[in-house]
Amino acid sequence: MRLGLSSAAMALALSGCAASYAGPVETGATQVAAVTMVTPPERDPSELEVLFWTDAQRADRFRKMEQWFAGHEVAAAPEPRALPDGAPLSPELAADVHAFMEATNAVGVMVLQDGRKRYESYRLGFGPDQRWTSFSVAKSFTATLLGAAVKDGFIKSLDDPVTRYVPALAGSAYDGVTVEQIATMTSGVAWNEDYTDPKSDVAQMNRFVVEYGPDAMVTQLRGLKREAPAGQKWVYKTGETNLIGLVVENAVGLPLAEYAKAKIVDPAGFEGELFWMTDPRGGNIGGCCLSIRLADYARMGQFALEGGNGTVPDGWFARAGDSLVDFGDSGFGYGYQWWTYPGGNYGAQGIFGQAITLLPEKQIVLAVVSNWPTATSPDNRALSRELAAKIAAAD
Repeated sequence: MRLGLSSAAMALALSGCAASYAGPVETGATQVAAVTMVTPPERDPSELEVLFWTDAQRADRFRKMEQWFAGHEVAAAPEPRALPDGAPLSPELAADVHAFMEATNAVGVMVLQDGRKRYESYRLGFGPDQRWTSFSVAKSFTATLLGAAVKDGFIKSLDDPVTRYVPALAGSAYDGVTVEQIATMTSGVAWNEDYTDPKSDVAQMNRFVVEYGPDAMVTQLRGLKREAPAGQKWVYKTGETNLIGLVVENAVGLPLAEYAKAKIVDPAGFEGELFWMTDPRGGNIGGCCLSIRLADYARMGQFALEGGNGTVPDGWFARAGDSLVDFGDSGFGYGYQWWTYPGGNYGAQGIFGQAITLLPEKQIVLAVVSNWPTATSPDNRALSRELAAKIAAAD
């Protein structure tokens, strides 16, 4: 059943520093190659307040987050997917893309159609061999790993209760909430994602990390209250995407980055290494914080358009990118950690202008990485959608 809503909010939480991960785990699936633990120099906590970095700091650090935050790195695919050149965009349309990049401070844009590269451009010293952070674009990766865990049989059904995979939440507001309901952010559990409020749940995440270490996530979630029956209210919650990541890691027995190596990086044919930040458990942060190359964001979009190369259940992306939650009559909505747009299009979004936009009818992927001057900007998001529409209309 679809849930109609009148408005949406969008944000991201950064949390954590890392502990250690014990290494590869034997599961019912083939063992995955071990991750590399990346540990940066110890820094003053004030230096890690990403939302308060200056423009120059963001431009420098977004391309090398592994020097600021601990995480896991996994190798590129053994057989990277080729992105052959397609018909270039017209000079007029290419000029529109360039103007979009200047207006929004995008540092990289790539356009694929039918798996062929029609446009690629970089700014501000960023280049094709460098990684850029994803922020909440990572949510769509985490949801894809949820699909893989269902396909592999680690998660029996999306109708399973969350407490089956995270028993420590028994007796909390998550009693009776299903895995699907956290995937669509309709658990009915109250959450405040207001970054201007120091007492908001999202602002309190780091306090829980400091006070509770590896138990931070579950401790915070256990303290939340119910505000609506499960399945009846949509609220954007980075904390719940982190919970999806914990569900997957508990079910599979691997950190997200390591599972992603087998289920995304290799089958999608990523050309570069993937870096994913960790939290005090030693697992990865499901709600944000992986870094890959611009071309690999585009490959992720192509991977979704093509249905996931057998790593997720049949029809997974058709449902994940469908408006399972409708935002009124606007044509916008939310699926399984993918934002949905008018015309059957959908995409992944992250603060400061990160995005993968998919136009299935035209088989177009628009990948954008940016350094917006503010974390969120409805105007810049609108410009991105307008650009995608221009590219689609030009064919």
